Amino acid sequence: MFKNKSIKKALIALLFLLYIGNLSASGKKDDDTPVSTQENRSELLLGTVCEIKIYDKPTNIAFEAAFQRIDEIEQQMSRIIYESDLSRINRNAGLMETTVPEDTFNVIKEAIEIAAISDGAFDPSIGPLVLAWGIGTDNARVPPQDEILQLLPLINYKDIRMNTKLSTVFLEKSGMLLDLGGIAKGYAADEVREVLLNQEVESAIINLGGNILTIGTKPDGSLWKIGIQDPAEDRGAYVMILSIQDTAIVTSGPYERFFTVGDTTYHHIIDTKTGYPVKSDLESISIISGDSFVADALSTAVYILGLEAGMKLIEKIDSIEAVAITYNQQIVLSSGFLSGKIQYELTDKDFSIIPMEKYLKAQP
Repeated sequence: MFKNKSIKKALIALLFLLYIGNLSASGKKDDDTPVSTQENRSELLLGTVCEIKIYDKPTNIAFEAAFQRIDEIEQQMSRIIYESDLSRINRNAGLMETTVPEDTFNVIKEAIEIAAISDGAFDPSIGPLVLAWGIGTDNARVPPQDEILQLLPLINYKDIRMNTKLSTVFLEKSGMLLDLGGIAKGYAADEVREVLLNQEVESAIINLGGNILTIGTKPDGSLWKIGIQDPAEDRGAYVMILSIQDTAIVTSGPYERFFTVGDTTYHHIIDTKTGYPVKSDLESISIISGDSFVADALSTAVYILGLEAGMKLIEKIDSIEAVAITYNQQIVLSSGFLSGKIQYELTDKDFSIIPMEKYLKAQP
């Protein structure tokens, strides 16, 4: 689940932070004493680079508590770790119910809800296909078609049974595998926010492998400037800049993890209906929300659904906005942008912002 082929790929985040300020020198401090005016730390967790930048009250206790919480979530929700809650559920597939802690139960429950509203485009039972393809690991391969056909019947979120009273999860078919890689980072970001707020941090940015979550504003009260990456370019090439506070931005695209066989490139976003990497008319989709938890899963769902169906889904959900980038350098924005709810600036003039209706009329 949480395993990339290399740290380099984890570092090529889909979103990058734009900010002004110099790091202050820090000396040896007590655990509860600010270590600098501004401090950032990173660790390799959840199979990616997790970075936390605290701008107002960066104490050792705050950093340690935040990274400890991420590690706890990985220990519970990783498909790779043998004793994790997820591994126990998967080993009991078709056999018996598995009792899990409240947070694991709630993440699986939310994953099923996103699966339902996206008609299975996002599906936490995709584990067998993720394992078969192995994209992002040293075992990446193209599974034979007969193998994919055998696995497809195991991919169905409706076969996940949950008992709220007993806090149990049961996979109805032997061979089913849950994979929370498309939602756990979002949950972890929200949890880190709570940890930092409890440490009286009021100005920070959480970046879990490109899942961005801002806390408050900059210390001077101005909004954070967050760049939306040009999906066809290397790190640092921005298409547009968003001005936000207390907001999560999560992006999905085919260039995040992939491998190539001959002249064919296979990316990591698997179509739950075909078992193969999805063919989308989107080059990337960025979901903007007050919570990273939902945004994480929706970014995958919308990318798989494609522009028209995906944006229709976004418009049905309160307090969720989106930036959709197509392969012909066009950008379609959700209604919140058009009404002025979110401030933005187009920084790459090779791209154009067009209404959804105009884009759809131009399609063959």
